[in-house]
Amino acid sequence: MAKGNGRNSDKQGSGRPTMTDVARIAGVSQSSVSLVLNAMSGSRISQETQQKVREAAHKIGYKLPATRGPVAAAPTVEKDTIAFIVDEISTSPHPVVSLDGIRDYAFEQGLLVSAHATRSNPDLEEAVLRSVLRDPAIAGVIYATIFTRKVSVPPALKSIPTVLLNCYCEPRQHVAIVPGEVAGGFAATAHLTALGHKRIGFINGEPWMDAAMDRLKGYKQALATADIAFDESLVRDGDWLPLRGYEAGLDLLAMDNPPTAIFCGNDLMAIGVMEAAQERGLRVPQDLSVMGYDDQELARYTHPPLSTLVLPNYEMGQKAAEILIDMAIHGKHTRPMTIKVDGPLVVRETTATVDRR
Repeated sequence: MAKGNGRNSDKQGSGRPTMTDVARIAGVSQSSVSLVLNAMSGSRISQETQQKVREAAHKIGYKLPATRGPVAAAPTVEKDTIAFIVDEISTSPHPVVSLDGIRDYAFEQGLLVSAHATRSNPDLEEAVLRSVLRDPAIAGVIYATIFTRKVSVPPALKSIPTVLLNCYCEPRQHVAIVPGEVAGGFAATAHLTALGHKRIGFINGEPWMDAAMDRLKGYKQALATADIAFDESLVRDGDWLPLRGYEAGLDLLAMDNPPTAIFCGNDLMAIGVMEAAQERGLRVPQDLSVMGYDDQELARYTHPPLSTLVLPNYEMGQKAAEILIDMAIHGKHTRPMTIKVDGPLVVRETTATVDRR
C-alpha cells in the first residue's frame, strides 16, 4: 500500500476506507480513532483531537463496522496486530525490553502487539503458530529468542511476513535483527586501552554462546588495534552470574602480574569482580578499572556506578517492528539479510586512566 501524503491519496484507490486511513489523515493512532468513534468514556483525548478524527472520518466516508448498512459480503478484518513469539520472556530482562521497543513503534503506527512465550516447547509453539496464523487481524510475526542463536524457522511462517529478532537462520530466509556483539566487545575494550591499560583481563560468558564468541572477537580486535598482544592467560570463561565473576576476578587478581583492568561479558559478572577487588583491598577505579556489558538497570546503582556498554534490545525491537510493518502493511519488498544493531558505550565511574593508579 502506498503511503502518499497528498490530498489525492486520502482514499486508497476505490477500496472501502479503513481506520488506518482515518488515523493517517488525522495524525493519530488507530487506538485513538477507535476511542473517539466508539465514544469510549474515560479517555483523555483532547476535544481538538476528537474533532480532527471525526472530520477525517467524515471526509473519506469511514464508518465503524457496527454503524454500516448491510453489505453483500462480510467486512474484511483489518490487519492491525503484530504477533511477538519468543522462546522465553520471564527469566531475563532482555526480551521484555525488546517487546517494549516493538510495542512503542507499532503503537505509533496504529498497530498493537500480542506476545506469546513458547518456553522452547515444540507443542506449545505449534499451538501458538496455529492460533496466530488463523487470526485475520495478525499482520505479521516477529520471531525471537532470549539469547542470540541460530534457529530453524518453523515452515508455517513462510506464509506470513516474518522478521527474526535476536536470532538468525542459515541459509537466510528472513530479515534478522541481531546485536553487534563484535563491535560491542571492541568498543568496551578500546575504551580501556584508550585509558592506557595494557593488561586487560576478560571474563567471558559461556563459550558456546554466540554472544560470548563475538565479544571475545571484539576484545581481541581492540587489543590488536592498540598493538597489544593477546594473552590467553588473562581470559576466563564465565556463566553470566555474579559468583562466577567474583571467582574469576579473584583468580585474575592473584596473578603475579595482575591486570589493571577487567572487562566482563555482562554487568552481573562485573559486580562479582568489584566484590573480589574489595576483598583484596583494591579500590575501583583507582587500583582496578572494571567494565561491564548490557547496561542493566542495576549498573547505575553499584558503588561506584558501573561503566558498561548498552545491549540495544529496545532499538532492536523498534527496528524489527519497523521492517515488519514496511513489509506487511506498506508492501515493501525486503530481501533476506542480517542487520546488526550497535549499542553505545556508557562511561560511569568504574574506569579510569592508569595514571590515576
